[in-house]
Amino acid sequence: MCRLFGMSGGSEPVRATFWLLQASDSLSDQSHREPDGSGIGYFDEADRPIVSKQPLAAFEDRRFAEEAKEVQARTFVAHVRFASTGALTVANTHPFEQDGRLFAHNGVIEGLPALESELGPDGMAPVHGDTDSERWFALITREIGRAGGDVAAGITSATQWLAANLPVLSANFVLIEAEQLWALRYPDAHELHVLEREAGGGQESGPAALAHRSSTGHIRVASDELAKRPAVVVATEPMDDDPGWRELGSGQLLHVDPRLRVTVTTIVDGPPAHQLTVADLTGRAAGSQADPPAGH
Repeated sequence: MCRLFGMSGGSEPVRATFWLLQASDSLSDQSHREPDGSGIGYFDEADRPIVSKQPLAAFEDRRFAEEAKEVQARTFVAHVRFASTGALTVANTHPFEQDGRLFAHNGVIEGLPALESELGPDGMAPVHGDTDSERWFALITREIGRAGGDVAAGITSATQWLAANLPVLSANFVLIEAEQLWALRYPDAHELHVLEREAGGGQESGPAALAHRSSTGHIRVASDELAKRPAVVVATEPMDDDPGWRELGSGQLLHVDPRLRVTVTTIVDGPPAHQLTVADLTGRAAGSQADPPAGH
């Protein structure tokens, strides 16, 4: 299963360090199923989207994921890919950029010919790779445009169309602009969690820097600045023992504004008309949804 991470530090940039894959320093580490890509996305001081990503088909690419990447921004999205559709190429690696927004997806959506037909040539124009994820983003992007730039309305319209028309295992995603973050869990096949983190993590023993790590070690994030500032974090799983982590419900859209105000709205009631299970998947799609062993 892909690993998904998003974070907002509010209206002022936060410096954070990302590692997208733990170094293999033991035979047990090397036995873990290898990811197929990793990347981070954020916005620079001029609010230009920046994406740094690589497929992981060679040692040099794995080294890209293991090396620390220190970036400064107000919002971040990070992703480690286990491919369900599409070759191991940069074009198929998350995050994706469309209309000045960045997006990463965790799950499987089938029926891509029907989705491409719905999008048409204009809607497919921003799609450069082969994945269901990038096509899902293209539908969201089109619907945001039709809604006059209202991101929540566009996501709602796109999700409702998806739920009614395509076979879906999971459409979970994180989408960011320079100062705002949205995250969707739909349906309930995969978890998605949120932490509204106080400055310093609310530790009784004193303020602590942010030091988050997924259970597999596939995404690790640290920020000394968040010992003094609050943040909102979204992740595939709780990444530390903070009791503030909570799970989003199926069909819930989370929004984090520039002042770190969090709203959660249910935009779809009930399961998709064609809900997939892992047992329905075959080949790479089935393998991509299996949880790799926990890291050490």
